[in-house]
Amino acid sequence: MRTLLIGNSRTEDMVGDLSRLSARAREAAAHTAHRLLWWAREGDILVLPTPPDDAFADYVAGLTGTPRTSVTVRVPAPGALGEHLLTPDRLADTDLERALAEDLGTPPPGGTPGLRVLPVYADQAVAGLAHRLGAARALPGHAFHAQGGSALVNSKAAFRAVAAGAGVPTAPGTVVTDPGEAARAIGGLLGAGHCAMLKREFSGGGLGNEVLAPVPGVEPAGAPRAVVLPDDTAVRAYVAERWPWLTEGGRHRLVVERYYTGAVPVYAEFDLTDTAVDLTGTGEMLMDPVVVGEIVPASATLPADAVAELVAVGRRLCEAYRALGYRGTISADAYRTPEGEIRFCEANGRITGSTHLHTVMAARLVGPALRPRRVLLGGECPAPSFRAAVSALAAADLDFDPVAGAGVVLVNGSAPGAGTVTYCAVADDAAGVRELRHTLEAALAKAQG
Repeated sequence: MRTLLIGNSRTEDMVGDLSRLSARAREAAAHTAHRLLWWAREGDILVLPTPPDDAFADYVAGLTGTPRTSVTVRVPAPGALGEHLLTPDRLADTDLERALAEDLGTPPPGGTPGLRVLPVYADQAVAGLAHRLGAARALPGHAFHAQGGSALVNSKAAFRAVAAGAGVPTAPGTVVTDPGEAARAIGGLLGAGHCAMLKREFSGGGLGNEVLAPVPGVEPAGAPRAVVLPDDTAVRAYVAERWPWLTEGGRHRLVVERYYTGAVPVYAEFDLTDTAVDLTGTGEMLMDPVVVGEIVPASATLPADAVAELVAVGRRLCEAYRALGYRGTISADAYRTPEGEIRFCEANGRITGSTHLHTVMAARLVGPALRPRRVLLGGECPAPSFRAAVSALAAADLDFDPVAGAGVVLVNGSAPGAGTVTYCAVADDAAGVRELRHTLEAALAKAQG
């Protein structure tokens, strides 16, 4: 099976208005897109916003065994927002389309057999490109995606409706469309002594969330900050000030729901096909105060009954999205309350920041024989450069060993000036991966010094 991989790692449905992203955030997005190299096999084609760094590309090829020369990389001309985002205008570039058409050859009637189109996010721009290439059938769920269906799946507001209809437990809350509704919903939660979580309809990584508390001392998890609102006057003032940010100038809806202090954030990720909802993997997300890493699988840290509920109810949620016509990856995000309840909080219909841990690191590098006996920890760590990080790993004897199925993999390089690398540590258990992380941090700190 030949694959056309498309690295549109940031879209408006994922993070909101792309024009508001900082220059550093855009550059980081390009390096995140380079992660698709881990999926590539001989004969595949990658569409990326910028060319990958040679050191990173060589590193990936060394671990996957896919020769760089066997993979075609296409980079379209810069778009209205520059070179670091694979925006819709870049995917509509005629030179890119012409090059891809040559790569794929003339499709026979009914489409190109043996081809799969795999984007990070299957939006209308991707669906349109697949159609123009005669490869609509190669994009699973093309009809749904072509009508903007992926936006429905990634909407935090639509999620609450789908979850309610499917009988999936969520936090008490509502979706609001005007400041008065928001103030009443927030006031109701705070007045009852609870905290509130506010979520922008389209955002990612917790960066569009805010925690509201009636008293000081609440530590946020899944949001950058906690705001203390002691009474209704403070609530109304907050909503008046923050409404433009919370709704992107009134363009979108706002979710207001109860925030559970001390909850453990978890997820179950699935692949939705024409015939089934297949589990890809589970994990616990590590917050400080937004996502900074994760431990895979969730059974490494959660009781077995909690994991079983997470998977079973997550699958029920995904069956509802599958019935609508969505095809592809969905991460069903949830949390376990201090009382032991599993409550779901959103769905992410795309290749996520977790997908590589399951489909590449665990399935491809560790392999099916050792995977059930391994725990993975993904995160980010300061490093002077990718090349320096590779050298530091070798010096500290931390390199991933394919035979033992253990060690550290450098998942991503970083944008110049960012000073970090993304890694995946693999060991026998949760204690082992935490120890690997500690040793890695020490080795990279020494390299920086």
